[in-house]
Amino acid sequence: MADQIFHVFRGDAKGGDLKEYAVPPMEGMVVLDAMHHIQAHFDSTLACRWNCKAAKCGSCSAEINGKPRLMCKTRVDDFHGAPITVRPIKVFPLLKDLVTDVSWNYRVNKEIPPFTPSAEDARSKEWRMTPLDVERLFEFRKCIECFLCQDVCHVLREHHGTDRYYGPRFMVRIAALEMHPKDTLTRTDLLAGKGGIGYCNITKCCEEVCPESIHITDNAIIPLKERTADDHFDPWRALLRAFGGRKEPRGT
Repeated sequence: MADQIFHVFRGDAKGGDLKEYAVPPMEGMVVLDAMHHIQAHFDSTLACRWNCKAAKCGSCSAEINGKPRLMCKTRVDDFHGAPITVRPIKVFPLLKDLVTDVSWNYRVNKEIPPFTPSAEDARSKEWRMTPLDVERLFEFRKCIECFLCQDVCHVLREHHGTDRYYGPRFMVRIAALEMHPKDTLTRTDLLAGKGGIGYCNITKCCEEVCPESIHITDNAIIPLKERTADDHFDPWRALLRAFGGRKEPRGT
């Protein structure tokens, strides 16, 4: 069987180009296997971030033939022998070869108020939640922070909007907090302000690349948009929020 041709980006923030490698095919080989073969046999200086090789750590994100994917989850035989191009994810600053600086995401994460139960719940040894609530939150907790959704987001990728929109990953995190029945905080002021949820134009491209098949737009972003609009444009809700002191029960 003929060698599989890879065109891999080599370079840093100052510049770079694609370099061709011919990798012997292996049964069940994924793109990450090929990068390891290149490191072991052709060039040990190839920079490539990975950890679990099980599609659970989210480290090996890259753009493969132009589409954001996990290298450990992308089978080489899916390309039927055609050349495979591997580039770093575009939206974050390039460090070297396939490795980008994703630290902005962790700074954003610190800006989101964490889970805050009531004093009564905090003291309780037993919390009761409905199966529906557990199922709804479980979807959001599947996120592996691969940041592929951030990479494909138009606001972040095409308009360089990291100064005005948190991106789909953090809409999922905020949705998990806002929809938790034991959380007491309301984060719609953050969403309307620094979180920038109004910039999302509902293209659903983030859903298309999510390796965990999270319905980011339908189940997280749209309900958060509705909550934000209610809180900021419904005068009765604004009064309740101002004088109630607790998060109001929500249908979504």
